Amino acid sequence: MTQLPMFGQPPSEPEPKPAGDQAVRLNVLIMVKAAPNPSDRYGETVCIAGIRTDLDHPGWVRLYPINFRELADDASFHKYDIVSVEAAPARQDPRRESWRPRMPTLHVWNRLPNWHRRRPWVDPYIETDTTMCDLRRQAVSNASAQSLALIRPRQVTAFQIAPHPGWTADQQAKIDRYVSQLDLFGGEDRSPLEAPRYSGRYHYLCESTDCTGHKQGLLDWEFVALQRRLGHLDDTRARAQLEDKFLVQMCSGKRDVAFYVGNQAKHPHVFGVLGVYWPPR
Repeated sequence: MTQLPMFGQPPSEPEPKPAGDQAVRLNVLIMVKAAPNPSDRYGETVCIAGIRTDLDHPGWVRLYPINFRELADDASFHKYDIVSVEAAPARQDPRRESWRPRMPTLHVWNRLPNWHRRRPWVDPYIETDTTMCDLRRQAVSNASAQSLALIRPRQVTAFQIAPHPGWTADQQAKIDRYVSQLDLFGGEDRSPLEAPRYSGRYHYLCESTDCTGHKQGLLDWEFVALQRRLGHLDDTRARAQLEDKFLVQMCSGKRDVAFYVGNQAKHPHVFGVLGVYWPPR
């Protein structure tokens, strides 16, 4: 495929959502795939985020809900794929970056397979003036403040791995309702979504001079996927391999590390690490 044209600097703040509920065509470079969560309507849903590659509308985009189990083969995508999809502004979500995708319209039209291809697109979005402390302060006072960003940690001090507490009662009820609907209406049989084995949390200092530290959960699908592949290992060896991947390798001094961060719609001041950007220096 031909090299895509580069676009200019990202906007200094999220662009307001357009008026009305009409869907528009978005071209998005996928940077984040969050781990799936239970849904009583879809069984499980995933939130993805990335940047628009439309030359006249650059900026961050959040697409939700997405059910990967139901995607056709030609609509299945990976991180750092560029997809085209029709989406409507998410009116029940005050965050400006949030859109509701119309999944039958989605198709993958390019892929950035290595860091060399990705950096010209991603590096301009690394925050130089806004820190994690700044993002949190802004979100406390303004629900529509910037809710997605790529920030540099000044120092990653730890990656804490703990047993996952399991689904909450509300999450389990969603799973149960979805499974019972499938049985009732004779739909396609799908196994209930299993809770991950572990949760992970990064401890780090951002570039604010007065930063006292951040402790943020890692929400990346890759973290959960690796746990599944390590299911045959005992606790000690599984934890060691997770730490090696997400701390030793990804946060190495040989890597130009930045964190994709995003907040919660219901709790705007609560941010999590959605993924790690770690090209070689």
